[in-house]
Amino acid sequence: MEEPSNTPHVLKSQANWDALYFYQKSDVIYQLAFAFCDRFIHLYKDRTRDQVIQAARSCKQNIVEGLADGVASTEMQLKLLNVARASLKELREDFEDYIKSRHLQFFISGEPRYADMLNYCRYHNRLSDYEPFFAQWTDEQMCNYAITLCHFIDRMMMSFLKKLEQEFITEGGIKERMHRARTGYRQQQDERLKQLEAELPRLKQSLAEAQAEAAKWKAAFENLKQRALKMYYGKEEEIKRLKEQLGEEKL
Repeated sequence: MEEPSNTPHVLKSQANWDALYFYQKSDVIYQLAFAFCDRFIHLYKDRTRDQVIQAARSCKQNIVEGLADGVASTEMQLKLLNVARASLKELREDFEDYIKSRHLQFFISGEPRYADMLNYCRYHNRLSDYEPFFAQWTDEQMCNYAITLCHFIDRMMMSFLKKLEQEFITEGGIKERMHRARTGYRQQQDERLKQLEAELPRLKQSLAEAQAEAAKWKAAFENLKQRALKMYYGKEEEIKRLKEQLGEEKL
């Protein structure tokens, strides 16, 4: 049976995370972190390698899991996206520590390279925009670009979380949506029942009128039928009698 268009829904629409800029940038930051560790952090001598890669992966994966869980639970979605933000902050801290411990430089406002980096990170979201540079940038450049991407992702996610927060305030969680959906369904059924009960007397009256009219037509039909039969048998008798008379005259 087709569901009425005004029936409340329990499940929310699945978000297409690949179309979200903060997810696209989180994919970039994961691949950048992996390439950075592969080039500049020793595979066995520095535990930072695993921490950087896992923090970047946790950010991206928790975004995906959070958006998927959002179909049923806004609360779980909020929690997982905030876990993603926490991993992102940990990753940013690792890149900042790398710059400090190696006595490298942070790109700062007012420098041409800072403006170029900021504009590039603001308007480029896909991995294909960054991947060609992973083998060319110095460790200083990779750290600064990674830190800038972390800032952009965090700001975008905060905007998204505020939107989810407002939806949660106005629409509630899954239990409230389930209650509204069930209550709305019952109300629709009650309204339909009242409508049918209100229509029933009128339908009964229409049926009685139709039956009375049918009885009248049936009586008229029987009357017409009997008259036609009477005329038919009368004519038949007359024909028989005339044939008999004509036969006697010939004799």
